[in-house]
Amino acid sequence: MKTAAKVSTLSGRINIGKDTESKLIQAGIDSFEKLEAIGSEKAFLRLQAFDPGACLNLLYGLEGAIEGIKWSELSPEKKHELLQFHKMAKREIKSNIPE
Repeated sequence: MKTAAKVSTLSGRINIGKDTESKLIQAGIDSFEKLEAIGSEKAFLRLQAFDPGACLNLLYGLEGAIEGIKWSELSPEKKHELLQFHKMAKREIKSNIPE
């Protein structure tokens, strides 16, 4: 008897394409429910652990997916909050690189 492969519920969501879905699955986030539970910031940190080039738009996209809106429709306050988080996350990555 064959076991059905688990189907991701990620790429059907707004802002999440196949590439982002693949990266999320690599980071251990294989469903929208897991993304929602962990939140955009923690999910971004997981992605950044193996993709240091993870960008601000990815973070915006994750938050937009959770909120069910296009990332460009995030409120200015939410974008500012995420921008500050992104800057902090990038500083953390740079401080952990040996010279």
